[in-house]
Formats: sequence, C-alpha cells, structure tokens
Amino acid sequence: MGVRTLVLAGPASGSGTGGPAGGGAGPGEVLAVVRAALARRPWVTFALFAVMAVMAVVQYAVPSVVGDLMRQPGALSDGQWWRAGSALLVQSSGIMQIVINLPALLVVGAVTEAALGWWRTLVIFLVGGVLAHVVSLAGWSTQGGGDSVAVCALLGALAVSCLLGANPPRRPLRDTWYVLLIPAAGTLLCLLQNNHGAGLAAGCLLGLALVPRPGRPLARSATA
Repeated sequence: MGVRTLVLAGPASGSGTGGPAGGGAGPGEVLAVVRAALARRPWVTFALFAVMAVMAVVQYAVPSVVGDLMRQPGALSDGQWWRAGSALLVQSSGIMQIVINLPALLVVGAVTEAALGWWRTLVIFLVGGVLAHVVSLAGWSTQGGGDSVAVCALLGALAVSCLLGANPPRRPLRDTWYVLLIPAAGTLLCLLQNNHGAGLAAGCLLGLALVPRPGRPLARSATA
C-alpha cells in the first residue's frame, strides 16, 4: 500500500494511470516516480539521508553511541527528554534496520519533498518522529531507536495529500480508496501500541495541518 501511495502522491503521477482503476502501480511506474522525485534534487532528503548514513558508521565505530542516544526506560522521569529526538539518529536493531530504514528514507523522503515541498518534509519528519518517540518513551516501547517512525510520518502525510487532492489533478475516491489503508494501518498499530502507528498517525495529523487544500495550489505554496 505504501508504494501505491507514493505513485499517487508523487509528482510524476499526473497521467491518471495510477491506482487500481488504471491497472495498478507497476514497478516501472513506481521507479518513474522515484526517479522524477530524485531528479528534482530533494536537498532536505539528501541531508537527512547523509546524517543517518554518517550515524550508521559512527554507531559501528563507537558502539556506546547507541546506548547514549536511544530510548531508555525511565528516560522521561529522569529528565532525559532529549532522547525523543536523539533516538532518531541511531538504529538500535543493527544492520538490518539500517538496510531497511535508510533506503526507505531516501525514497519516501524524495517523493514527499517533491510533492509537499522541502520545509513540510523537514517539519513532518522531525515533529512526527519526535512525537512517535515520545509516545514510545511514555510506555509503548521504552527502549530502542531508529528513524522508521519518522519515515512513517512522511508516508502518513503523503496519504493525506493524496486524499485531499492537494497534488493536482485530484482523483476520484473510487480510484484512490486504498490510500485509506494508510491511516487505517496507523489506527490499528496504535491500538496495538506499536510506535510505527504513532508515526503514521502523527504524519496524517501533520498532513491535515500543513498540506494546502485544493483551493490553494500546492505547487505554488510548497516553494513559498
């Protein structure tokens, strides 16, 4: 569902062929959207990716960094509120988390930046990621770290952008109904107290707050 949302919300998807009604989002169409997004030089996404890549090297060179920055039980009661932000910088599960999270950030971030603009992408990534880690520290998952919750926030905002028709041309709901699976997944994961659900929910809410409505063209406001 995430890949199809990217195709619908992406800047190269204006042909009207995406979605189930148009035959589905094939690999070629998905790659075309990602290539188009990367070609627009999404500098915020590149910067975030570079930071995460550097930190991935650092955490293997200095393993103690992971424990110093990730979520820890009792961190909020001890006044270590800053861990809600620093936990974004380390991938506490090791190499598999790095292999999954960094490419996901590059792809989802690039499409989000192309569709919503650089400052919205940065705000959604940081605010959505920090909020998800706050929820985690409050009891959902008190130990760990990673930027996947922030990537989920970007995906949630993209889903809202698609549903609101903020990235013209607007598609009828019958062609984009499955994008509702993104907020639905966020709700289900929240009920299961999974912090990725908190990221998706935060992204959807931020999307509602930040994404211009159809009466205010996104292409103009995103670069303002």
